[in-house]
Order: sequence, then structure tokens, then C-alpha cells
Amino acid sequence: MSNLTTPFRYDYVGSFLRPEKLQKAREAFETGTISAEELKKVEDECIIQLVNKIKELGYHVITDGEFRRSTWHLDFMWGFEGIEHKKTVEGNTTFDAEAAMIDDTYMVGKISVKEHPFVEHFKFVKALEDENTVAKQTIPSPGQFYAYFTGIQLLEDTLNIYGTEEVFAEDVIKAYSAFIREIYAAGCRNLQFDDCVWGGMVNPKIAIALTGRSGEALEEYKKLILKLNNDVIAQAPQDLIINTHVCRGNYHSTFFSSGAYDGVADLLFDEENVNAYYLEFDDERSGGFESLAKISGDKKVVLGLITTKRPELEKKEEVIKRIRQAAKYIPLDRLYLSPQCGFASCKIGNKLTEEEQWAKLKLVKEIAEEVWG
Repeated sequence: MSNLTTPFRYDYVGSFLRPEKLQKAREAFETGTISAEELKKVEDECIIQLVNKIKELGYHVITDGEFRRSTWHLDFMWGFEGIEHKKTVEGNTTFDAEAAMIDDTYMVGKISVKEHPFVEHFKFVKALEDENTVAKQTIPSPGQFYAYFTGIQLLEDTLNIYGTEEVFAEDVIKAYSAFIREIYAAGCRNLQFDDCVWGGMVNPKIAIALTGRSGEALEEYKKLILKLNNDVIAQAPQDLIINTHVCRGNYHSTFFSSGAYDGVADLLFDEENVNAYYLEFDDERSGGFESLAKISGDKKVVLGLITTKRPELEKKEEVIKRIRQAAKYIPLDRLYLSPQCGFASCKIGNKLTEEEQWAKLKLVKEIAEEVWG
């Protein structure tokens, strides 16, 4: 088992553009042209090619690029008992005026988990580790799971099943803890909570619209999201590294929310008990670095200064300048570098080519080696 731990000076969030071969295979599967076994064979081949490319670039963390998923978060939810989904007819979420065509996902009974499919997905990647690389698993945070089913659109259905939000929250903690036991037993020692809840909360209007709460009720909701994440972390094995990625949405190069981290920094940066934060700082939507002063203890920050939303390469000098600016608020030795989000949070992917994707990662590594040696 590899003893390497995330984050690394040059790093990435997790998802990659799906190769054309994989896109076609998934379409064929969805139309009944090929079997699940045939689709898996293509997925396996594409993941091996992806990992080989990542190793070739000199990165120390490997993932499956989320190649077996339709979306970064919903596929994980589908692995739980009590959750079902169906194809959406119309776009069900607005990302910068673009409707996201992702499955309608809903609860039909109390949630639990046993033999989650992501565990087998992880085992495949783990087998590709070598002395220079370690596999990490990305999943939506407990707070993200909870927020999805207690937002204004699905809260009534959740209460019909659970009676109270508190009882549902208890089951979220139990189910996540069960999943973590499974994937830990499979050899996972680096887990990443992907979390757009805090990215939405940075924008007061969006926070109210999504949750149906305002004022003190909204503040209590934020504290509950924090508690959910921390309770799951507290129950995890001590040698399991748990990091979190927080962004403002990523769908086909569009975004969901805008605003600096300042409004959530007291809870997120001071009180969430993660090892490191992968943060979005690629443009003016993300605000400044001042909130990094709230990062408590010896927690680390992976600066997402390279965008995955546009193909143009950033200027190295400008990125280095921004790293130095961030170092005014948190020591340079606790800073790391990555793209601001994944390249394909959903199977549709962002608006750049695979070649442009790899150029971004080459730039991240080049800058990191110049700054940190």
C-alpha cells in the first residue's frame, strides 16, 4: 500500500474529460446497443490510459477521472438504499443561464448503504498505484448529500419519510460512516469531500433560494452542515486523510454561484476538521485571499488558480504573483496548487480539448516546481 498522502504541491481535483471512445460507449449502453459488461470494458481501458497519462506527467495522485459516473455527486447517491433516479426531461438546475441535463434524483425510503459500487471502482484504481502514486476517492460531502434532500424542492418528500430533519441527519452520518468503513477496508487512505454547499452559501440570494431559509434559520442550517461533515470525519479511522473541495458549480464551463469565501470562512475554514481545502480562485467570482487568514491549525490550502472552464493558458508570472499574495494570509509551506475544479464534473465536460486539459496540468506542475522547488 502506498503511504503517500494528499495534497501534493501540484495536484488536481479529480475529474477529467471523457474520451470520445467512452462517450460513444456510454451512449450505446443507454440505447441498449451494448451490455453493461461491454461498457465496463471500455471504462477500464480508458481509466488505465488516463492513469498512465497522469503518471507520465509526473503527478503523484491518481483517480479514475470519474469516468464511471454521469455526475460528480448523483451517482454516489444512487449507490444508497432508499434513493432512486430517472432521466430528466428538462434541465433541472440553472448554471449561469444554462440548464443542466442531469437525472432527477429522489428518496423513496430511509437511506442506508452496503456494498456501495464506488468501493469496487476504487479497488480498480488502487491496483494501479506504484511507489510514486496514491489513489484518492472523491465523493460529495455529507453536507452536500443532506442539503440536496433538504433543499426547498425536496424537503417535503424527506419529511414525509423521516418526520424531522434531525432524524434524517442521523441517518446521513450512519450511512456515510458505513461507506467509509467499506472503502477504508478496500485500502483507501485519501478521501475527498466535494462540496458545493459552501460555494452556494457564499451568495446570500442563492443560499435563501436553495434552502428556503433566511436569517437565524439559515445560520443554524450552516452550522448543521458543518456538524454533519465533522461528525462523519470524527467517526472515520484516524489514518484516513480527508480533504474537501469547495467551489461554486461547474457544468459545461458554466458556474452556479459567485462570491468570496468571507461569508462562510468562520465555519468552513476555522471549524471544519479536514486536512486540506481545495479552493476555487480562478477569477473575480471567487474574491480575494483575505479569508484564508481564518484557516485554523496546520490545515493546508490547495489554491485553484488555473481554470478548467476556459482553454486559454494562464500566464505563469501572474499565477506566481497570486500565490505570493495568498502567502500573506497563510504560510507558503501550507499552500499547494491545482486547477480550480475538475475538468468534467458531469459527463458532458467543460469546453476545452483533452490536449488543452493536459496543458493546464503541465502548467500547474511547472509553476509548483518553480515556487516550491
